[in-house]
Amino acid sequence: MCLGIPGRIEAITATEPLRMGRVRFGGIAKEVCLATVPEAGIGDWVVVHAGFAISVVDEAAAAEVLSWLRESP
Repeated sequence: MCLGIPGRIEAITATEPLRMGRVRFGGIAKEVCLATVPEAGIGDWVVVHAGFAISVVDEAAAAEVLSWLRESP
């Protein structure tokens, strides 16, 4: 089982050799590989697993997942 966490792209920090960006997860920001989501831009929400953005999601879907995570024990 894998767990992907939604985060919002704050900045594109590199484009070569890999597209990278700073993604915020609540109070924490991490450097994430964005190479697999070339359509994503600043302000977009992405699902991140193991340091790689694996899909773009809308804000409502991201909020729903974050709500589930906050409620889980």
